[in-house]
This record gives sequence, C-alpha cells and structure tokens, in this order.
Amino acid sequence: MNVMGPLAGQTLGDMGADVWKLEPPAGDSLRWIGPARSPDLGPYFMSLNRNKRSIVLDLKHPDVRPVLERMIRSADVLLSTFRPDAMERLGLSFEAVHPINPRLVYCNATGYGQNGRYARRPAYDDLIQGASGLAMLQAGPNAEPRYVPMAIVDRIVGAIAAGAIASALYYRERTGHGQAIEVPMFETMAQLVMSEHQQGLFFEPPLGGFGYQRTLDPNRRPYKTRDGYVSALVYTDDHWRRFFEMAGRTDMRDDPRYASITGRTENIGELYAFVADTLAGMTTAEAVQRLDEADIPVAPVHTPQTLLDDPHIGDVGLFTAVDHPTEGKIRPSGLTQRWSESPPTVRRYAPHLGEHTSEILTELGFDDSQIAALLEKGAAITS
Repeated sequence: MNVMGPLAGQTLGDMGADVWKLEPPAGDSLRWIGPARSPDLGPYFMSLNRNKRSIVLDLKHPDVRPVLERMIRSADVLLSTFRPDAMERLGLSFEAVHPINPRLVYCNATGYGQNGRYARRPAYDDLIQGASGLAMLQAGPNAEPRYVPMAIVDRIVGAIAAGAIASALYYRERTGHGQAIEVPMFETMAQLVMSEHQQGLFFEPPLGGFGYQRTLDPNRRPYKTRDGYVSALVYTDDHWRRFFEMAGRTDMRDDPRYASITGRTENIGELYAFVADTLAGMTTAEAVQRLDEADIPVAPVHTPQTLLDDPHIGDVGLFTAVDHPTEGKIRPSGLTQRWSESPPTVRRYAPHLGEHTSEILTELGFDDSQIAALLEKGAAITS
C-alpha cells in the first residue's frame, strides 16, 4: 500500500491536479529507500511523487484538527490508503468529513472490501499477490509460489483508483454531489486474475479446471539466442504460417493441429519448444531482424540497466537526464502519454519532507504567528 497511494496521486498530479501529500513527521517510508544525495529523496520516492507538495502534520496532535478541517473544505479529493478504522479514529471517516464538504470525492484504497470478513486485516502487495492467486501462478518447476519482483498490485490498484477518482469528479461536475469510493486491493486483483484463469470454473457446474493453458505453460518464457534472449509472440494464424515458412517447415504450416488457435492451444508446449529451438541458433540481432521482416511481434529482453539505453526510449525521451535544483543531475521517468489538448505535464519534482508546509498553511488562511505556533508545538513540521 506504500506505492498505491503515491502512484494514484502522481497520476492525478500529472493530469494537472494540485496534490498535497500529507505526511507524518517521520515522512513517507519510501523516502529512505535506495542510494540518495539527500537522505529524504531516494529514487523510489522520487519516481512516485512528482507534481506534489509535501505538508507534514502530526495527525494525533490536538492543534491539527482546525488545519485538517480547512484542508477538507478546500479540497476536491481526499485519497487515503489507511484502513477505514484508522481513518475513523483520526476523525477522518467519510461520515465525519462529508458534512464539512459535501462536494468532496473521498477515495479509500484499502486492502479488502469493508463488507467482508477480512475488512480489518492489514494488506500489503506481497499478501495480496498470495491471496489473489497471482503468486501461485508464478510457480516455477518446483511448484513453489513466487512473488512478481515489483509492487505490481499496488501499481495496478493505484492506477485503477486514479481512474475511479477522475470518474467521480466528472460525476460531481454533472450533479454537484461528492461521494465515497472504495477500491479494495484483494477483490480488484482477484477479478483480474480470474478474468484470465477462471476458465472452466466460470460455469456452474464447472466445465473443467482453472488456468489458461497458453500463459501457464512452463515453456512460455523469453527465448534464448546465441548471445542473449528475445521475446517473441507468434500468436495469430498468419504469424504461425509465416514463422513456419521462415523456419523452413511448410509441413507444420499445413498441419491441422496448428491451423487454429484452438489446436495450437492444445499443443502449445510443443510449439513453444519449436520456437525455442529455431531461435537458439540465431544471435539476438538476427532473431529480431528476421522476425521483424516476417511481421511477427518481437522485442529484445532488457535488464533495467540496458532498458535506459534502448533506442526507442531515447527517441521518446522517457529517461532524459535533467538538472535537479538540489540533487544534481538525475534521470527521472518522463510522461508516457500524448494528448492533442490538455497534455499531462511535469511541473514539480518530488518534494523534500515538509517542503511546502508553511506555503500550504498560508494558502489555507493561517497567518505567520499561527504557523509559527503550529511549528513550535510540533503539530506541523517544515523542512
């Protein structure tokens, strides 16, 4: 959940929202991960928190309540990844804040739906990968479940939460009504996993077991070449016909077992092995060239390091080096979308902890003496 909220907020910030990142005095834990020039600006944090302003408040301090109420009155959206009972203890449940600002869109991206028995359980990416079946689908030859090596659940659900918020804002513009949105990690990922792997269990009574054979076959992996690996997807009827011709196996092209997606799915392990054997004698460059010429989808297999030097990445300027005002030269990710009007923009780098506390408090109507008092009491903190 440490990634889900930041990614959702950054997505909205890229689209033009003024995002106030409310942090505790210790700061977002992602700040301290990875090599850094300033201790509170690690690369993980900086990659998820552009286009935001940081305000630091001690939510348990009695003097913070008036600040929170002014923030709520002025806000369009409140996005939280706390469990709902924690928000209730802080006096920030939807029922508590809705009367303060009836137009507020209140989004709680949480672990589990609140009408189920797991409602109060804590949730993190690893837990939901396991509970949703994703980790078991990653099982290798020894049948042991494995996690995807990134916070994939947080990122998927965070993106969905951002879309839900945008839709709720559109609804509000049409009706004037704010509302509460619940975006649960477990149910969201369960739905995504089962949309591919429910298969025979979709029917009642079942018409078979679970699992999409093509994607679960152990031979579905990047293909080894003489000097590396390539990803190739020979998928459609035309792809396979052209691949068989490229490999000099017109007999397979005319084999009824491989003429349709149904037949190929039933024999997919054999076909994956055939593709692997064919590409094993080529260099990566040869494989990419020959498959490209046959109009068969292909891509090189990168490491994170070589990805930075991919020529297409260079063409679009996704990781262009820039001079940061405090961190020196960095290579942040740029924006991936192109819009003909109202394009997303990068207006701010990720903020230092509490960098904008005084600025935001001033915008909320607190004068210098009131801000000084909040800082002196430890209710608010600035960098």
